[in-house]
Amino acid sequence: MATALDIMKGGVSAGMAKAINGQVKNSISAAGTTISDATDLSASINVVETVAASSGVQMQNAEIGDEVEILNLGANALTVYPPTTSAQINALTAGAGFLLATNTAVKLRKFTSTRWAGYLSA
Repeated sequence: MATALDIMKGGVSAGMAKAINGQVKNSISAAGTTISDATDLSASINVVETVAASSGVQMQNAEIGDEVEILNLGANALTVYPPTTSAQINALTAGAGFLLATNTAVKLRKFTSTRWAGYLSA
């Protein structure tokens, strides 16, 4: 994918170029221990910096084909939940979260109205 700078070289405004590439939200603090009380994510690129034991984040809903990235820079593994209790990430049960280890990232893509696929970093 082209960078925002590459898109701006084509005559697109900086704001529009950033919207095309997605918004970054830093300094996110994870909370809660279930899908209902986890921190709600609001950006397409999310940097979680504070992660208490057993805490988590919940992805925002998206359009089919959209991607969400999450980086865990916290001190503990981060539980990542789908956007709804009927959504499913990889082969997990609907509404179930998965653990994202410290200093790792995941890219998630929405393939159907309820199915997401996650691709983990090394």
